[in-house]
Amino acid sequence: MSSLPPLVEPAAELSNEEVARYSRHLIIPDVGMDGQKRLKNAKVLVIGAGGLGSPTLLYLAAAGVGTIGIVEFDVVDESNLQRQVIHGQSDIGRPKAESARDSISEINPYVTVNIHDERLEPEGAIELFSQYDLILDGTDNFATRYLVNDAAVLAHKPYVWGSIYRFEGQASVFWEDAPDGRGLNYRDLYPQAPPPGMVPSCAEGGVLGILCASIGSIMGTEAIKLICGIGEPLLGRLMVYDALDMTYRTIKIRKDPEGARVSELIDYDDFCGVVSTDAADAAAGSTLTPAELKEKIDQGDKLALIDVREPVEWDIVHIEGATLVPKDEILSGAGLAKVPQDRPTVLYCKTGIRSAEALAALKRAGFADASHLQGGVTAWANQVDKTLPVY
Repeated sequence: MSSLPPLVEPAAELSNEEVARYSRHLIIPDVGMDGQKRLKNAKVLVIGAGGLGSPTLLYLAAAGVGTIGIVEFDVVDESNLQRQVIHGQSDIGRPKAESARDSISEINPYVTVNIHDERLEPEGAIELFSQYDLILDGTDNFATRYLVNDAAVLAHKPYVWGSIYRFEGQASVFWEDAPDGRGLNYRDLYPQAPPPGMVPSCAEGGVLGILCASIGSIMGTEAIKLICGIGEPLLGRLMVYDALDMTYRTIKIRKDPEGARVSELIDYDDFCGVVSTDAADAAAGSTLTPAELKEKIDQGDKLALIDVREPVEWDIVHIEGATLVPKDEILSGAGLAKVPQDRPTVLYCKTGIRSAEALAALKRAGFADASHLQGGVTAWANQVDKTLPVY
């Protein structure tokens, strides 16, 4: 393996101020004036200004990437600050894209920031990607990951991908049209999305905040290498990091000989199945809003309120009167004996996705009058009992 050709042509010149700012780059022979001019001329689009986007954006800006685009539609929440270091306490409630732009401006006033304050959708994704040299994907859901991949393939752009969960992270580079014939895309690594509910999100399973710095710095490093044409990129290799063992290992990725060529963008929520068909069918007509559940409790209805989250989540917050029976115990059948059969059952989780999956299993087991709470304990805390914490 060897370096790929530089992704970007060098800018005409660096100002005296830029020479002073980037001097520690300029004295590295593999970067030098030529590499720094390429960084100045580069246009990089970062999908997400969250856990992985935060360190990546900060260091790309500090490195002197001339134009940075940010695709982000969310607002800063207090729970973000444990890991999303581009935002601060005073940014709570602000659009993340605007907060990230302001942080970048503080780090490097020579960077142009383009805000795309919207959810990435198939409509317009290819056109957006075509405006940039390189895409970085730090999103945390499979639907967006497959959309980024397919849009990058159709726009003929390379992209750097990263993923984090609890104490582990992954990173790689995908480029279907790589000039050296090593063309690979995300579907060569993951041809199909995992079944709904199998892989928890960071919001459900958690993530060690500082892990974002480790994987985000790798993503930023790969971006700089591609722009300057230096080193061996992670194209064709998956890097896996375990923070608890403090180990890095790489796994070779090969082209899937049976993989279908990406020819169009599709409905990615449908492709990934945010909620399984069984769960959606089970929830139809068997879903209670927080207000409806409160009314039943207030009027003295006998209910079996079952919390299907994990014990650590129960310790954070739970609805009074509930019993903890984790979803996996219900799916395996081991927890069915803990669910009373002499009264209607109401399941809840954090946001309503896991409880819908558990509801389908309960109905298959004969609990015909079971239902689940729409929006989970988060909706309950926001709409009914505002004294409860939200995580």
